[in-house]
Amino acid sequence: MTYNVLLHPSHHTFLVNGADSLLEAGLRAGLAMNYGCSSGNCGLCKARVVSGQVEKIRHQDYVVSEAEKNQGYVLLCSHTAASDLVIEATEATGVNEIQLQEIDARVKEVKLLTDKVMLLHLQTPRTNRLRFMAGQSVALSIGDDASDYAIASCPCDDRNLQFNVRNIPGNPFAARVFNSVRSGDTINVYGPVGEFVLKPESTRPLLLLACNSGFAPIKSLIEHAMSLERAESLHLYWLATVQGGHYLSNWCRAWGDALDNFYYHELNADSLQEPNLDRVLARVTADHPNLSQFDVYVAGPSSFVNKMHTALLQNGVPAAQLVSAVI
Repeated sequence: MTYNVLLHPSHHTFLVNGADSLLEAGLRAGLAMNYGCSSGNCGLCKARVVSGQVEKIRHQDYVVSEAEKNQGYVLLCSHTAASDLVIEATEATGVNEIQLQEIDARVKEVKLLTDKVMLLHLQTPRTNRLRFMAGQSVALSIGDDASDYAIASCPCDDRNLQFNVRNIPGNPFAARVFNSVRSGDTINVYGPVGEFVLKPESTRPLLLLACNSGFAPIKSLIEHAMSLERAESLHLYWLATVQGGHYLSNWCRAWGDALDNFYYHELNADSLQEPNLDRVLARVTADHPNLSQFDVYVAGPSSFVNKMHTALLQNGVPAAQLVSAVI
């Protein structure tokens, strides 16, 4: 059975299918619901059922008092819907509401995307998932070797974290990922940090500009926007200045083929010199003469981000609708 859930006070809605918990279904729909362990131990996902019926599907160690039960309180991680529901539940509205976490995650997969970029797929314990907002970053470490990386996956699947690790000379963490890390190894995750996140409640179309591995946080934003189904359209421009720079172009083309509102533009340049960046901007402004209608996200090397940020403001993007991150 499939049931509809309405959250108060946000008025967000999502569907619950089968035996998914209310928490799992809400996260999969892209909602930043409050939770901690997601296994019935901490009580952070406690919420009040205003109307409708729920069914307990998992054991929980956290004790909900009789007084709270009488008021309709349940743990969202331990219950599913048995009818359409109205629930009072807390949701994060900004990055300041997401606490820093430290998790030892297991390597699920290391996979070469190109000879210079490795996909690092980590999986957290079921009882200690990473709560984050799309576009944020974490610190990864193996022993004394550590480096910061943008999360390249959606918070709607909070156990499975993806990173695009570039083989940069002089980066010992990247060297270990390329040369010695194997499935089953443990990597420490600390975070999240950063304000490169979607504008809350905005339904404006998205304009996303990525350069090289700046695609990683952009990918997270795209997947989150798709799960929310709020953006009118998504327009991705991905500039590569190195060989194999479009290391996930097949994903982008697949999105374009599957979705009526997703548009992918693959750009190339031999450097980040000013004339090349001017050509990127000229392409964007030719395609979209009225940039003020968009929420705009820019990620990549500092020279790319600084040039695009300044030029986009000069071409009519309101400052409140422009977010950038140096990757």
